[in-house]
Amino acid sequence: MKKIITTKNAPAPIGPYNQAVLTGNTLYTSGQIAINPQTGELVLDSITNETKQVMENMKQVLLAAEMTFENVIKSSIFISDMHNFSEINAVYGTYFNEETAPARETVEVANLPKFVNVEISMIAVK
Repeated sequence: MKKIITTKNAPAPIGPYNQAVLTGNTLYTSGQIAINPQTGELVLDSITNETKQVMENMKQVLLAAEMTFENVIKSSIFISDMHNFSEINAVYGTYFNEETAPARETVEVANLPKFVNVEISMIAVK
């Protein structure tokens, strides 16, 4: 059985999907981009601020499912330019304990929704 996870503290879906789905003890999140949930505006002034907004959005989705980044077992990072990897990685790393960090892939793609620079999705387990 699946439970839809939603929070007003992260951007509302812009299509036929939900912020996250919980099935059993496993949470599958949709990709988050750098939309400020209070204003609805994209945060694109720097790759650092953009990544921070993505991670803060993801934090709110995890909290809505009564989880934290410690529950994350897998992350997928999609970026539009691999030259931004080090800045994205630096921000991403501040949200995890290196010793218990999840498995991850980082993939460069041609385009992302709303032509942002980074999108991140996660799988977490209670």
